[in-house]
Amino acid sequence: MVERSPSGSRRSLSTQAEDSAPGWDAAPAETRYVRGRRRTSAEPLAAAWNLEAAAEDEAPRRGGLGALLAAYGWRIYAVPVLVALTALVVFDAARPGGGTAGAFGLAGGSPAVTEAPAGPVNLNIPTAELPGGGAFTQAGAGTWRILPGNGPRVGTGPKLFTYTVEIEDGINPAEYGGDDAFAHLVDQTLADPRSWVGQRTIALQRVDAGTPNPSFRVSLTTPNTDHRPDMCGFQITYETSCYNAGNRRVVINLARWVRGAMAFGGDLLTYRQYAINHEVGHAFGNGHVGCESDGGLAPVMMQQTFGVADNYVAQLNQVDPYNKKAVATDGKTCRPNAWPVPEAKPSG
Repeated sequence: MVERSPSGSRRSLSTQAEDSAPGWDAAPAETRYVRGRRRTSAEPLAAAWNLEAAAEDEAPRRGGLGALLAAYGWRIYAVPVLVALTALVVFDAARPGGGTAGAFGLAGGSPAVTEAPAGPVNLNIPTAELPGGGAFTQAGAGTWRILPGNGPRVGTGPKLFTYTVEIEDGINPAEYGGDDAFAHLVDQTLADPRSWVGQRTIALQRVDAGTPNPSFRVSLTTPNTDHRPDMCGFQITYETSCYNAGNRRVVINLARWVRGAMAFGGDLLTYRQYAINHEVGHAFGNGHVGCESDGGLAPVMMQQTFGVADNYVAQLNQVDPYNKKAVATDGKTCRPNAWPVPEAKPSG
């Protein structure tokens, strides 16, 4: 989220920084434990397992527990241990998410892949790294095509902003779900009462190539193009999106669109809505802010791509002269939030 001046100088490193930018065995199973087939001269499990018969031979010489211990030694303890281990394996295989590749690392299955993490995300650790996930095009052509489509005016505010929706040339549509899906989410997000129109100070309308000089351009962009000095830059070396005031372009980083951000814990839809609202917020003149209420929802203009802990975001901003003092080192941590007016009733 780096906002750039018309001269191309970096007004807000948030562009790049939140606006800117991480098998086994040979013997057949059915013969493996048949006596005489392997290790017949030193096979500990070949000891007598008929404890009753063995006890009848030994009992006359010694009585009670002592007799059993003298006769079978370690085998007395081995049996209950083996029973316990067997029960544990059965439990691991039966529990949700268990299966044959459970705690013992047994072969025979691959773990299920889910979009959300297994547990709560620790929001007070470094969270700016790009999460793992789908593939994306690293470098596009550096040019954009405007997607066709005009929309109605949304919002009741007196100030009208127009926008286009654009895709950088050279991106595989399968990576972002196709042109219609991208444009629909942009339009749907910006028309939602929880978005900027909910403040009732502005109105929005989508236009296409037939309308000259839109107020801003929402442009899906590859990381290499995003990193260019005339776009978002890469001073804070983590993937991020930005708004460049010089060319009035809302740069949506393809890497983040595909992978999201760690602070959002795998909620890719909410992250995408956040990225749109945050960068468009710069087009309306809004700068970066920190967490306002410890444990509360993060302001949409917080650099949530990097994280929602003020101390961590403030540390990253020290290399950005425009955002160096945007966030205080005050120990506050918020919860991820995609909306400028989160209390409003969702559309639809």
